[in-house]
Amino acid sequence: MKRSTEDHIYDLIDTIDQSGNPIFITVDKEWLRKHLAEQAAIQGPFSGKIIAVKDNINVRGLPTTCASRILKTFHSPYDATVIKKIRAAGGVLLGKTNMDEFAMGSSNEYSAAGAVKNPVDETRVPGGSSGGSAAAVASGLVDYALGSDTGGSIRQPAAFTGTVGLKPTYGRVSRYGLTAFASSFDQIGPITRTVRQSAELLEVIAGKDPLDSTSADIPVGNYVRALDEDVKGLTLGIPWHLLEKGVEKDVMDSFQDAVKTLEKAGVTFREIELKYADYAIAAYYILATAEASSNLARFDGIRYGVNQKMDGGDLFSTYAENRSKGFGPEVKRRIMLGTYVLSSGYYEAYYARGQKVRTLIAREFATLLKDMDGIMLPTTPTTAFKLGEHVNDPLKMYLNDVFTVSVNIAGLPALSVPGKPGKGGLPVGCQFIGRAYDEGTILRLGHTIEMSRCKPE
Repeated sequence: MKRSTEDHIYDLIDTIDQSGNPIFITVDKEWLRKHLAEQAAIQGPFSGKIIAVKDNINVRGLPTTCASRILKTFHSPYDATVIKKIRAAGGVLLGKTNMDEFAMGSSNEYSAAGAVKNPVDETRVPGGSSGGSAAAVASGLVDYALGSDTGGSIRQPAAFTGTVGLKPTYGRVSRYGLTAFASSFDQIGPITRTVRQSAELLEVIAGKDPLDSTSADIPVGNYVRALDEDVKGLTLGIPWHLLEKGVEKDVMDSFQDAVKTLEKAGVTFREIELKYADYAIAAYYILATAEASSNLARFDGIRYGVNQKMDGGDLFSTYAENRSKGFGPEVKRRIMLGTYVLSSGYYEAYYARGQKVRTLIAREFATLLKDMDGIMLPTTPTTAFKLGEHVNDPLKMYLNDVFTVSVNIAGLPALSVPGKPGKGGLPVGCQFIGRAYDEGTILRLGHTIEMSRCKPE
């Protein structure tokens, strides 16, 4: 490792320490010294490149807290598969980024480590749950970051911070070493400054993993080379009916500007109807919270998590004390909702019906994408909202995911790229949804939008 890279790393640490913005939960100088020495011997495509890691992804020797009090003392004994691949490619891991607790949130305000401020406007949220990773990229601390996306948690913060966020196809990237929120929805992916960087990082982390039975044995494409291919002749669908209400003018103006850019590049557009889109939010918050209720049962303060060490209490009281003090309000809310929909007498009415809606949504996307190359939507209906604006209104917070959750329900890839900024320079995200395992096409479309913004009018 060149000394200049080490100097740069330590300069970054000083910047992080002085910023007053809790973008990172863990940056360990002693660990970094050893890590830099290890990586110096590795020559690969990511040699010298600095990556931030969301704090729900395991890195050997560093804490994995998931921004929760209940895991504040937990250190990971192993690397997630994506981390092994980044190490093997020569990449340098700067530290663990802040997030909504256990990836449950859309603003990065639900964190035991404190709320992250949006680097574009520090009075506003950076989005969530991967807000720390997006803020690390947007503030120029790193060029690459890893996030996780369960219902929009890569794409929404990318839209709010003016970065590029890629949610790969479910199964394209191994989830081994990712702390599970909702196992059938979760997916690790890149947050970067440019589309090319997202393509570069995806090439490193994608692929079949014997340690993750849900990872797909499908060849990984040359995503960087695909960026240079023409978009002329591609067909995209737009569900205009979904944009008739609730979408801010700045977001709509930016979206229409992106449509015009692609039309000039030879893309054909078709109006489509997503008949089941109105049910997506309800289905998602039933199914994802049900899975969360099951997955988070392991964090009881006995084997995993902080034990409050009650004296004389029975086992049930110990569990209740550990979990009530260890979990924050949003995690408790989702655990209770998930437990309720799985309980006797309500399972068929809620969970089973939610699974049926999931099937209908997945089939609808599959049918539409037989006849077109992708679907285009705004990433979010609004620009970044003020810190504290929605924190006490869960429904408003959940509705911010209205354009993203369907993608996770269907298991498809989606990319958020910056469009024309809104008032005051606030970033606006444009989203491309692709066919399963066809990340190359949506990256190419995003690259076209990105290049159009780099050219003078």
